Amino acid sequence: MTNGLRLGMLGGANIARQFKGDVKPNDYEAMLANPEINAVYIPLPNSLHAQWAIKAAEHGKRILCEKPLALNCAEAESMFDAADKHDVMLLEAFPYYFQPQTAAMMTLIGEGAIGSVRSMQASFGFTVGKPGTNIPPEAGTGRRRAARCRQLHAELHSPRDLVMGTAPQSVQAVATWADSNVDISLMATLLYADGRHAQFSCAIDGANHRMATIVGTDGTIDTEFLNHTSDEAKGDAYGYLPSQLRVRRGIANTIPFEQVESQTGSGFFFAAESFARMVKSHDEAAIAYYAQTSLDNAATLSAIIESARRGRLVAL
Repeated sequence: MTNGLRLGMLGGANIARQFKGDVKPNDYEAMLANPEINAVYIPLPNSLHAQWAIKAAEHGKRILCEKPLALNCAEAESMFDAADKHDVMLLEAFPYYFQPQTAAMMTLIGEGAIGSVRSMQASFGFTVGKPGTNIPPEAGTGRRRAARCRQLHAELHSPRDLVMGTAPQSVQAVATWADSNVDISLMATLLYADGRHAQFSCAIDGANHRMATIVGTDGTIDTEFLNHTSDEAKGDAYGYLPSQLRVRRGIANTIPFEQVESQTGSGFFFAAESFARMVKSHDEAAIAYYAQTSLDNAATLSAIIESARRGRLVAL
């Protein structure tokens, strides 16, 4: 039970333990037909998100769907069309997006701690054994490697994003491709109409890392944007670690960074709780905002992949 929602789970049984609720990981069709289940969480492979989200909407279930929401704009639009038609909420689940640390970062930016944001750089990656062969392109993970680097495209570089505050005008990307058509690594630059830039890199052939630097006119923010966080440097039951957020209020490198503390915990839990609160409060503004964010993300990802494949600047 999550704030009154009886939550069913389509896939991802290993995640169920963290919800501490009524999660049922098997028999999808029966679950959708069960009137006692009024919401579902979908952590299936990317290529199955649209199919099962639409089916869930047709059964009147609210939907929390893992990132990336869809493989392309058409899929994302069809998912939200189904949600609108059947009057249910559809939310893309980004653990980091709903972390208290993210709220603390946005408070810093909103209160002008670093002045006006001028640029940001972010990098995310981890090691996958034989990435060219063990991630099939048809699963939607290889073709959308940029989408898999979720913290970058939707939490820090979303067109309606947390940091830059507006949509990029165009994107330029380069990628390294395996023979299987899986993109092993990708780097992209997002260009904005007002002359600002954002850059990110993502890879599955390097050491695990998640970090970003946000540069303003009057200061800098550094963050290690972990999905799940702990107060302890070791010994956490799930292996979570502390996540760094620090701010330098000023332009000189002689000014020390201040460490910013915030509540820690599972990003899955924070996302589920936020989802439940929006459903319970019927927060139409938040629901509409996040829906448009997901649609914009899909458009940006399509442009990034097109740019990487064609080797040229692509306008959004």
